[in-house]
Amino acid sequence: MTKESVLIVEDDEDILQLLEYNFQNAGFDVTTASDGLDALAKLRRQRPDLVLLDIMLPGADGFEVCKSIKRDPKTAQVPVIMLTARGEEVDRIVGLELGADDYVVKPFSPRELILRARAVLKRLNPDAVPKQVLRRDGLSVDMDAHKAESGGEEIPLTATEFKLLAELFKSPGRVQTRDQLLNTVWGYEFEGYARTVDTHVRRLRQKLGSHAALVETVRGVGYRFKD
Repeated sequence: MTKESVLIVEDDEDILQLLEYNFQNAGFDVTTASDGLDALAKLRRQRPDLVLLDIMLPGADGFEVCKSIKRDPKTAQVPVIMLTARGEEVDRIVGLELGADDYVVKPFSPRELILRARAVLKRLNPDAVPKQVLRRDGLSVDMDAHKAESGGEEIPLTATEFKLLAELFKSPGRVQTRDQLLNTVWGYEFEGYARTVDTHVRRLRQKLGSHAALVETVRGVGYRFKD
């Protein structure tokens, strides 16, 4: 069985070694980088399955690295978990707006981080998604190929945005609460992270363009795909 690969980007040597040791013991193939520019260079050479990304980095900070990852079609589907000592809500929102899939504030438990990493990777497993293509008004969502198209043109969705769209699309007319979406899309419950769903829905609508109205807000409850 091929090992899942992770690129750990962290400038604190002690934390970097701790994460490298724990992820290797958990069965991951680990590559490390201690600054943003080195991380981007390694990403270009070999695409990992997951990136653990500190924000406060020399060379290029984590926000810049995340933006570069998500803008490049070759790496846009690589999930990113941001690591930082900065726990303010504005920093979480900025990271999520840039396409990060999760946000973990230091200090954290290596075991919890590994569980979160596995949850992110699990939802990208195509075997966990029904093999079918959903279509509506020129919008199509291919569950097997893990891509969405509008008028025959692929929509550049991140892995989490695709999963969110697919989850809503599969049950048109059914309202899903933020808590339900956190559990089904992210794979586990966030504590007080309901804004995570709102941020990703906003980004998803922007990318859907003329199809944005298909994702409806049910005020005070959650979201649904228009029936």
